[in-house]
Amino acid sequence: MAGFFSKKPTVEQQIRQNDRVLRRQQRDLERDRGSLEKEEKKLEMEIKKAAKQGNKQAATILAKQLVNLRKQKTKSFAAGSKMQAIGHQQKVMHSNMKMAKAMGSTTKTMVEMNKVMDPQKTLQVMQEFEKESTKMGMSEEMINDTLDDILTESGDEEEQDAIVSQVLDEIGIEITDKMVHAPSASKGKIGESSRARVTDSALEEQLAALKDL
Repeated sequence: MAGFFSKKPTVEQQIRQNDRVLRRQQRDLERDRGSLEKEEKKLEMEIKKAAKQGNKQAATILAKQLVNLRKQKTKSFAAGSKMQAIGHQQKVMHSNMKMAKAMGSTTKTMVEMNKVMDPQKTLQVMQEFEKESTKMGMSEEMINDTLDDILTESGDEEEQDAIVSQVLDEIGIEITDKMVHAPSASKGKIGESSRARVTDSALEEQLAALKDL
């Protein structure tokens, strides 16, 4: 019953288990090659001994055994290399699985982000912002032009001269003939004239017109 309730090992656990198996098999192969090398040296000594004794038949049989033993040792090295390659391949596969998992998580995040973001709505907002920004710039330019037209009427210099003349006259300072013949400003407080009242009215009309844009 316990086998039915056993949990399936994770990828990391399976890889660790496979590594343990491969290492154990590598150690077994190394021990086997050690025994083969000892047997190889023993056969070489026996072949030399038989050759010295002139026993060609024995030397030939031992030589064949030596050839087979060396072939077996070569197979052992090949098997060890194959197991080592399998271990490396397993680690590469595990790394690829990690990258795939990371890419899957990133893809999921991008999908959720795309659900939240509405490209068309974002584009519409940006276009509306650009439109209103342009409109604001045009309104500001029109207001500045209107103010310049209102506040820089012809005759400003002459009226300023008249104001200066009035101030100098009030404080009892004689003025030159040129200042005497300057146009007089309207009576009242300094800086106040009928032109000023007209200017305020015109300014209000211009600002009211701009609100209808």
